[in-house]
Amino acid sequence: MSTTAPQSERVLSTLNVDGTRRWLNPRPSPGRWLNRRRAVGYGLIALFVTLPHLRIDGRPPLLINILTREFTFFGTTLYPTDTLLLALLLITIALSVFFFTALFGRIWCGWGCPQTVYLELVFRPIERFFEGAPGARKKRFGAAGGFLKFVVFVLLAFGLAHTFLSYFVGTDNLRQWILGSPLDHPIAFVVIIAVTGAMLFDFGFFREQTCIVACPYGRFQSVMLDRDSLVVGYDRRRGEPRGKKRRDAKQPGDVSLKVVHDATHAEIAPEPGDCIDCTMCVQTCPTGIDIRDGLQMECVNCTQCIDACDSIMDKIGRPRGLIRYASQRSLEGEGRHWFRPRLVAYPVIIAVLVTIMTVLLVTRESALINVMRGPGSPFTVLESGMVANPIKVKIHDRSETGATYFLSVEGVDGGQIDGAGSVELQAGEMLTESVALVVPSEAFTTSRIPVRVRIRSEDFDKSVEYIMRGPVATGGGN
Repeated sequence: MSTTAPQSERVLSTLNVDGTRRWLNPRPSPGRWLNRRRAVGYGLIALFVTLPHLRIDGRPPLLINILTREFTFFGTTLYPTDTLLLALLLITIALSVFFFTALFGRIWCGWGCPQTVYLELVFRPIERFFEGAPGARKKRFGAAGGFLKFVVFVLLAFGLAHTFLSYFVGTDNLRQWILGSPLDHPIAFVVIIAVTGAMLFDFGFFREQTCIVACPYGRFQSVMLDRDSLVVGYDRRRGEPRGKKRRDAKQPGDVSLKVVHDATHAEIAPEPGDCIDCTMCVQTCPTGIDIRDGLQMECVNCTQCIDACDSIMDKIGRPRGLIRYASQRSLEGEGRHWFRPRLVAYPVIIAVLVTIMTVLLVTRESALINVMRGPGSPFTVLESGMVANPIKVKIHDRSETGATYFLSVEGVDGGQIDGAGSVELQAGEMLTESVALVVPSEAFTTSRIPVRVRIRSEDFDKSVEYIMRGPVATGGGN
């Protein structure tokens, strides 16, 4: 890792004082927290790769189908017409982020974010494999290591791009793209290449700057955290003043300070704290910060500094936890407050929103109907003496299996549909059918009469009122 400039002189941890890129090559720190993160991270990668291939009622558990503008979430499909449900879902997700951040800090960044998981658990280990660990004098593959790393990065980015796109186009479409010629689907081919290039740029070049510069979450944390939120923090009371320390005979847990009387200066000099300023916490940080400077925007709570510091404490015979998961209040020697207004307000609001969404989903009709006036003349008097009004019936099937919908006219004796009296729709399909409403001219006691357009299927039945127009009846009003 470059240490060309002191931390205090840099604007960003990834920039040198002259504005050049400060390339980070963090030293991995084995330990209990890294083992836990690996278990969680590799489990999430397995879930990420597997999920698009699973099926619930014939559909993937999670699909944001940009081709049909549908969002499938564990068996439930939302359509563009489900505006309220989509809005409530997004608000619920945002509030959940606020709640978990207030409670656990940036646990998402360090443990669940794909950027951190893939960069720290996949791409950087591969880089160390080909180019050697930080400080290694001998590289396993010599000068060819960089080229081999690039080839593996390209292949990984190519695979990741396909997996990522399968959440938006579905694995069936993706399989056709893979097996077919790029000339048959040039746009899809360009999309695949573009996403592969974006992945390669992100994990091969931009790296931790995505978290520090591009991602807004780190900047929002200052308003989402409070002094009782769980963060990775440095115990300044125990660690300061820093200084070299030899292994002593203190028992684990004994952090009492010795008081030394200097006869020459007649002053009381405090004994150095537990931090020996080895900088291992800095060298292992994937965003290049010094956790001892306090809570910082760049910290993603990856816990690597905890493992690094714990190993040093073990070596010098001091208790672990100089850097640990704790609240800012507890690090300052105060008790942590578990009851906070926001920790009550967020769950209550989330529960209300989830209840509303559940009610809307349970009572949601299996089809959405819209009856509109058709093009052309408002009415036509047929040779038979009947009056016809052109209309357009828009049917959006929202069932899981599709259905056949039958159209009819009610409210007027002798009324009928001229055109397709029934339409068959697949699940999620939307169709606009042009037909005509035909009623006897005798029904027009005025120039406008109300009728009901009935659309029904096996498990759906709805009538929509429509005002028909016709010739002004003799002696009638208008």
